[in-house]
Amino acid sequence: MELAQIELLVIDAKQGDKTAFTQLCQHFHPSLLRYSYKLCQDVQLAHDAVQNSWIKITKSIMKIEDPRAFRSWLYQSVRWQTIDLIRKHQRDKQRLSEIDVDELSTEEDKNNNGPLLTHIAELSDIDKQAIHLFYLDEMSIEEISIVLEVPSGTVKSRLYRARQMLKNKLRRNDHEY
Repeated sequence: MELAQIELLVIDAKQGDKTAFTQLCQHFHPSLLRYSYKLCQDVQLAHDAVQNSWIKITKSIMKIEDPRAFRSWLYQSVRWQTIDLIRKHQRDKQRLSEIDVDELSTEEDKNNNGPLLTHIAELSDIDKQAIHLFYLDEMSIEEISIVLEVPSGTVKSRLYRARQMLKNKLRRNDHEY
């Protein structure tokens, strides 16, 4: 779906068009699930976070002033919901230590994903988020800046750092074989 189509659907959805909102949901839902899962590594938690985001968005879509900002707003909502559910999950299980996403992925998952995805999994959480949003969800620097709530320059720095780390790790792998 092209950006112009998305913007028109957002405008229609703001005016109460349920079909337009349904089309937005169908278009964004799969990538939002992937993004949430990358943050939490828990399928059920990712589904819950995305569902909670859609519920909140249905109640507040009228507040969005610029339809071009919808995608960033949507991803930001999913990020907040995912983080909130992670925290709630931690409190419910009385875990006070931080969740290490790398520990939650199994060795089998790492072996099946190849060297690049294995190395991406070794990045810091914030670098993984930047890589995921930029390459997998094809978001612009400005959109990532909104989602992660950091300046554009910080996003560029994180992407550069992550690329350099991945390049170095992949070079080391090539020399080992």
